[in-house]
Amino acid sequence: MRTHPLLNKIRSILSYRLFTNLLFILLGLIVFGVLYGNVKPKTLDIHLYEEAQTTIRAPKKFVDAEATEKKKEEAEREVGKVYTPKEGAIDNSNALVHSLIESVKEVKKQSEEKDRDNLKPPSKKELTEQLNQLKEKLPKENDAADTLKDDRLLTMLEASGEDLDRVETVVSTQMQVIMEDHVKEEDLKEARLELEQRISKFSFNGNLLQVAIDLGNLALEPTEYYDKEKTEELKKQAVANVRSVEIIEGGVIVEDGELVTPKKYEILKALGMVDNSFSVKPFLGLAIFVIVIIGSLYYFFYTLQITEERKQNYLLLTSIIFVISLLIMKIVGLLEQLQFNDIAYILPAAFSGMILRILLNERIAMMMVFILSACSSVIFHHPFTGAIDFEIAIYTLFSGVAGVLFLVSKNQRSNILRAGLFVALVNVLVLAFLILLSGTSYTNTEYLYYFIFALISGVGSSIFTIGFLPFFEAGFGILSSMRLMELSRPTQPLLKKLLTEAPGTYHHSVMVANLAESACEAIGANGLLARVGCYYHDVGKSKRPQFFIENQMNRKNPHDRVSPETSRDVIISHTTDGADMLRKHKLPKEIIDIAEQHHGTTLLKFFYYKAKEQGKAVKEEEYRYPGPKPQTIEAAIISISDSVEAAVRSKSSPTQEEIKNLIHSIVQDRLQDGQFNECDITLKQLEQVKRALCETLNGIFHPRIEYPEEQAKGE
Repeated sequence: MRTHPLLNKIRSILSYRLFTNLLFILLGLIVFGVLYGNVKPKTLDIHLYEEAQTTIRAPKKFVDAEATEKKKEEAEREVGKVYTPKEGAIDNSNALVHSLIESVKEVKKQSEEKDRDNLKPPSKKELTEQLNQLKEKLPKENDAADTLKDDRLLTMLEASGEDLDRVETVVSTQMQVIMEDHVKEEDLKEARLELEQRISKFSFNGNLLQVAIDLGNLALEPTEYYDKEKTEELKKQAVANVRSVEIIEGGVIVEDGELVTPKKYEILKALGMVDNSFSVKPFLGLAIFVIVIIGSLYYFFYTLQITEERKQNYLLLTSIIFVISLLIMKIVGLLEQLQFNDIAYILPAAFSGMILRILLNERIAMMMVFILSACSSVIFHHPFTGAIDFEIAIYTLFSGVAGVLFLVSKNQRSNILRAGLFVALVNVLVLAFLILLSGTSYTNTEYLYYFIFALISGVGSSIFTIGFLPFFEAGFGILSSMRLMELSRPTQPLLKKLLTEAPGTYHHSVMVANLAESACEAIGANGLLARVGCYYHDVGKSKRPQFFIENQMNRKNPHDRVSPETSRDVIISHTTDGADMLRKHKLPKEIIDIAEQHHGTTLLKFFYYKAKEQGKAVKEEEYRYPGPKPQTIEAAIISISDSVEAAVRSKSSPTQEEIKNLIHSIVQDRLQDGQFNECDITLKQLEQVKRALCETLNGIFHPRIEYPEEQAKGE
């Protein structure tokens, strides 16, 4: 990537680190400014008891807490009390009546046995004694002594056995009828009144009617008791089963022309649609969001293992594409606010990932896809709620990732369009997933719109990529793979000139390209750049093609007629002539550098020693190429490949051992001459380069079968 002229001017004033920090700060401010309008809360100009000027819908799902609470209270009230039946209640009551009657009979019997001979009615004193004995026999747990007053007990003691049996029968029978109809604890009073009414219908001697009533009231007990724990449990279950009263997203709150009641106004207020009070929270959240994004970018570029100059160029290019993508999102977001519902899905979400994949690398492209996906969730959120839109975030994420992954081959524009079609397919599938998951019903027309939006998004990403690509390539001097493929076409003017005017040099360049490309790929360098650079590295020879042996075609060598100095000037000038021709045709700087550097500062040995043999006083520096020395790994490999191809071609049928020794000697000569001192190639990589060159040349110069000549007929 060529350094932009504006960057060079700024760098002359600022240090690298200061420039990078300022760039990050500026980018953060731009992102904050672009997203500011999307997090700023918006409210409706509507007041209580006014008519709504338009239909107001809920921007998100809203739970009406007050209505929900009332619904829970109603559900709790509807839960009746739970009663637990008391086993044996009727038997217990009958047993109590029978026990009391038997106690009276027992006391009377004891008194009669004691006064068997006395036929007189018992005296008052005797009755008092019987009463005391009876009280001692009464059960304490039923409070019988307190319920049955002395006069009632005395009435029972004075009654005959038959009367007592009748009292027991009536009380037990009527009590059983009432208790079989279930007597609840709180209904005991009403049950006693009913029992009293039933007993009152029977005739008894003396005061036995009141005795029977009192016995019934004493013995009657509930057959069902209130179970508080079970009741509370059922109430809790009923409350838990109550569904919240809610307004779904998009649900109507107030119809057009409808009066805004206090209830509806409270809902609007709860949704933050009428609250004009300023809140710093959204802006604080946005600031944190921007810090996370810029911090991620900073760490990413900080860990990149490239030179500071290239790092800044990468950062500037990435920042520009980032801002352009945000502005595109902003424009689409404005269209959506103008009642173009769901037009956000038309966004060319894969554009940034695809163009960064072509211009820089896959890692940077993926990073930008994730960042822009997060930004889209903010830009396309609802203006009233401030809630982020997860659906559009998922959509842009999958679309962007698909754009990067499907752009496998980035050497031709047709591949970009093909990748765009794949992105469109992914968009359709993701959009179908989001629509079906929401459970919302759509018409066939709406489904068609979504399908069209997804297609436009994918194809539009390709169109944006193809449209912006030349501007970034020209503005930043980026030599993309696509640009390299265009430069490799034989129809390029300089290559046509080389082919027609110096065919031998053209063939030599093609052979060197094969060698250099295989060697570069062996060590992970840019093989395509090496191949295209080789095509143009000797283009300067087309200026005087006859002075180079590969173009002489059995003609007389012009160097035999000129001095070594003239030959030197012609040979050496092909590097500078080639660079001038490449600059004139505005070829990329990387190609120009290869043309200038492929000989480095090596010595033109043949003419140097020829001059010395003629007895001339010559200096070695005068017969060296002007350089510079190879600055990149690709230029160093081309330098080796160029010399190796020329040396091997000079031999008629070189063996594998000869090729290996020849390559080794050339590399060692360059090392000792310091030609690789200014590039990053390592000794390990040089060994890999030598092996790759040997394999390629052995494939070219492999042994061939000699076919016997056809014998003459009749021989």
